[in-house]
Amino acid sequence: MHRLTTLPNGFRIVSEYMPGLASAAVGVWVMAGARHERAEENGIAHFLEHMAFKGTTRRTALQIAEEIEDVGGYINAYTSRDATAYYARVLGADVPLALDVIADIVLNPAFDPREIEIERGVILQEIGQALDTPDDVIFDWLQEASYPDQAIGRPILGATDRVASHGADALRGFVAGHYGPGQMILSAAGAIDHDDLVKLAEDQFGHLPLLAMPPTEPARFHCGERREVKRLEQAHFALAIEAPGFRDRDVYTAQIFAAILGGGMSSRLFQKLREERGLCYTTFAQAGAHEDTGTITIYAGTGGGQVKALAELTIDEVRRAAEDMTDAELARARSQMKAGLLMGLESPSARAERLARMLAIWERVPSLEETVEKIDAVDLPAIRAYGERTAGEARLALALYGPVKRAPELEALRERLVR
Repeated sequence: MHRLTTLPNGFRIVSEYMPGLASAAVGVWVMAGARHERAEENGIAHFLEHMAFKGTTRRTALQIAEEIEDVGGYINAYTSRDATAYYARVLGADVPLALDVIADIVLNPAFDPREIEIERGVILQEIGQALDTPDDVIFDWLQEASYPDQAIGRPILGATDRVASHGADALRGFVAGHYGPGQMILSAAGAIDHDDLVKLAEDQFGHLPLLAMPPTEPARFHCGERREVKRLEQAHFALAIEAPGFRDRDVYTAQIFAAILGGGMSSRLFQKLREERGLCYTTFAQAGAHEDTGTITIYAGTGGGQVKALAELTIDEVRRAAEDMTDAELARARSQMKAGLLMGLESPSARAERLARMLAIWERVPSLEETVEKIDAVDLPAIRAYGERTAGEARLALALYGPVKRAPELEALRERLVR
């Protein structure tokens, strides 16, 4: 059972004790990610995540790594479109040390000009690596085609020209505008004492002044297309279907629909595209959600001569799923979702992640039983009705990369879906 405490300045502490564990996962989730950036700030949230490990006013970069690794721990961070997370995994007795280091890198980054230039080079290399990885960059292009000229549609790593311009003042400005106590959640799971964690949090974060929540630009899905013709071995096909945000009552219906389409080896896309037709090695479908929007993403890689057939068969399977979904498929998808959820939460790191995410979404942490009940409540009529709406509205975006000259245009695929 989790426990939740909110400090007077709005800083939230959520934790869950897991019996039998000697270790704990602890981290600070800041509700400031890529979608909270202005156009000129693109990539700055990710840049800030990198700079957190490059030294503080109290520790050098080496000291940050050594203090955690001296006790056998692990520290890392990531940036998403919705948040930036700084987290560590340590033995229970070392939680105070881990939290002290995390608080230090979040609140006291040095932003040394020399280190900024070094890390700028690292990030530019990271961007270059992503651009050289077709089945990586295509998802950034799909996001941009789905949400053009919006913060949520821009790449998390940032555009090269933007990253090249970010300096210490811009980094400090983003922190000042987005790293307030009301935007932060301290989440921990494992060998954790909640009362002790609250005392540590009061010492580290209780002094922070209140900060007004900056507005978030609403997401607007757009039926866009990006096609990049290049000599590659494979044609990379990525399709986005507009789906509910995580506060929509149909969010679990969309997740189950996506699982039936392409959630495993028994899924419709895997069976049709790979097993029956031999058109691809990899194909999958998955549902993702933000507060105000979501997408079902379908991906496959194939040969340039097969991309037209693959695209059309994919659309046919989406339409067919609305017409003849079966009870057996529904039961299998629900079982996959529940098993994936429950198995994943056997890790304290995954449990701490869930606590933070649920608290950010709902302002509370739903029990696992409540989540399972919502998954089980999705019945066959609901799935078929969702599929019919999806086919009828044909809210699609498309990204193609490689030998894709023969791929159908987006409008042709939309017409094929609604016919």
